[in-house]
Amino acid sequence: MNYRESFNLHASSGILFNHESPLRGIEFVTRKVTDAVARIYCGQQKELRLGNIDAQRDWGFAGDYVEAMWSMLQQPEPDNYVVATGKTTSVREMCRIAFAYVGLNFEDNVVIDPRFYRPAEVDVLVGNPSKAKARLGWTAKTPLESLMQMMVEADLARVKRIY
Repeated sequence: MNYRESFNLHASSGILFNHESPLRGIEFVTRKVTDAVARIYCGQQKELRLGNIDAQRDWGFAGDYVEAMWSMLQQPEPDNYVVATGKTTSVREMCRIAFAYVGLNFEDNVVIDPRFYRPAEVDVLVGNPSKAKARLGWTAKTPLESLMQMMVEADLARVKRIY
């Protein structure tokens, strides 16, 4: 915003909440879960160790978020937008969805490990995409269930290639 105003640039800013895809780094909880689901399903891993599974996040599909960014750049006037689904889901529920996709019960495979609790954990993170909807006509299209299936499928394919 500072550069836009200082140098009269046509530059929009997007505050993107968690945007996930099969390309997400393994250090992020969504990929940590989907990778573990694939490995457990294929017999390459016994359990998944996580911290606070009651933390709630606003997870959306990165492809949907790219569409929002493209829409921002098509506007006659630059502005700032929040790109999010506006919905929260707990890590617990995300695990349930991912494990259920391959017919497994997450409670049989997830171990709560205090080492993975964050000292400054934020319990709930959710974005308000109302401005993006009103001005860009944008809403997230991909439900979390579809996103988790997409990510599990990609990790299953990768794990099967490796082993």
